Amino acid sequence: MRYALCAMRFSSGDMMKKRAFYLAIITLGIVSIFLPIVYAQQSKEAPSKKQPQGEIAADSNQYVIGPEDVLYIHTWKEEALSRTVPVRMDGKISIPLINEVQAAGLTPLQLREILIQKFRKYIDNPNISVIVMEANSFKVYISGQVKTPGVYKIRNETSLLQLIPMAGGFTDWANQKKILIIRNENGKEKRIKVNYKKIVEGKTPISDSILKPGDTIIVP
Repeated sequence: MRYALCAMRFSSGDMMKKRAFYLAIITLGIVSIFLPIVYAQQSKEAPSKKQPQGEIAADSNQYVIGPEDVLYIHTWKEEALSRTVPVRMDGKISIPLINEVQAAGLTPLQLREILIQKFRKYIDNPNISVIVMEANSFKVYISGQVKTPGVYKIRNETSLLQLIPMAGGFTDWANQKKILIIRNENGKEKRIKVNYKKIVEGKTPISDSILKPGDTIIVP
C-alpha cells in the first residue's frame, strides 16, 4: 500500500513538471512571435521623434519668406556654417562668411540658389538646404462679422474664399457683398472691395481675392 501511494505521488510530481515544461515552451513561443513585431514598431516610431519639429512645413516652391520667419540653413559637411536664423524686420539674415543676405521676398528654393552662389567663393560645390522652421510673416487679420475674428497664419497662397471658413464662417448679420481688404503696398494703403457672393457664384474670379501677408479683412 505504501509503495502504491509513493508511486502515485511520484506520478503526480512528474505530471506537474511536464505541465510546467510545456507551459514554458508555449510562453517562449508566444514571446518569439510578438517580440519582433513590437521591436519593429518601435524602430519605425524612433526616427520620427528625432526629426526637427518646426511649426509648419512651408512649401519650398510657393511660400515667400518674410520678416519674423525662422529659417534653418544647413550646409552639408560644414556644421560650423549650419544654423537657425531669424529673418530680421529689414528682410535680411546673417550668415557666417557671407554676412548679410536678403531673404524676404524669396522662396526657400530661390534663397538656396543665392546662398550656393555666394558660398562658392569659399567652399567647393556647396550643398545647401533652406527649411522654414517657423512661418511667422504670412499672417492676415480678419475682423467684423465672422464667428472667430483674429490673426491667422497662412502656409501658402490663400484666397478670401478659403479664409472665411478658417474664421468660422459669417455671422447672421454679415454683409457678404461689401467685404473690405486693406493692404499695404510700397508704403501706401490700398483698399479693395470684394463681393463674396459673386465669387461663390463664379461671377468674379477667385484670383481677385488672393490674400497677401499683412492684409486686414473687414466683414461689415
